[in-house]
Amino acid sequence: MDTIIDLAAPDYLGLDRPLDFTPAAAAKVRELISEEGNPALKLRVYIQGGGCSGFQYGFEFDETRGEDDLAVDTDGVTLLVDPLSLQYLMGAAVDYSESLHGAQFTIRNPNAKSTCGCGSSFTT
Repeated sequence: MDTIIDLAAPDYLGLDRPLDFTPAAAAKVRELISEEGNPALKLRVYIQGGGCSGFQYGFEFDETRGEDDLAVDTDGVTLLVDPLSLQYLMGAAVDYSESLHGAQFTIRNPNAKSTCGCGSSFTT
C-alpha cells in the first residue's frame, strides 16, 4: 500500500506531493491492465480543452513514459501526467468510486473553480 512518486523531471523537484493516486484507483487500474493482458500499461491522466466548462479530464492507457512526465506509483501501478496537464492537476487526487449512480474514476481538483453537472469538465 506504499505510494512512491518518481520526481525525475527537474520541474517537479522539491514538490512535496504533486498528485495523489489513491489505492482504490490503483486497484481498478490493475484490474483493467490484467484484462488487457499487457503489464507494461500505465494510466495517463491529462487535461484538454473542451467540455461545457472549458477544460476536461481524459484518461487513457499508455505503454511509454515521456521524458518530462510525472510518474506516480501506488501499489505497483503507475499513473502518468504530462507537464502541461500537471499545472492544472497540482494537488489533485485521482480516485475510483462505485455507487448507485455507477462506477467511475474521479478527480478531486483543488484548482477547479467550478465544474459542470457531470463533473467531467472544469474552469480554473
